[in-house]
Amino acid sequence: MSVSETQHGYIQRKDDYLKRLRRIEGQARGLQRMVEEEQYCIDILTQVSAMTKALHAVSLGLLEEHLGHCVVGAARSSDEEAEQKVTEAMDAIARLVRS
Repeated sequence: MSVSETQHGYIQRKDDYLKRLRRIEGQARGLQRMVEEEQYCIDILTQVSAMTKALHAVSLGLLEEHLGHCVVGAARSSDEEAEQKVTEAMDAIARLVRS
């Protein structure tokens, strides 16, 4: 069975990720409410920063899972699969760094 046919590495912590994402969703609704209520700009920016940090934490966790599960599994499978997974990881890291 190839890595692409196995479960994703984050599956063991899926509930944790969903809990974090629901919290982030609540933060987004809170931000919308703050804008609707015309609250102070700095207070809104503070909440944007908190939400951004939360998203980065989820991203880094998923990246760690990908490296530890998908990339390692691909490396055990074949050089070609390993190269593909490393490229995917590098592209994801580049996107995170730019964000």
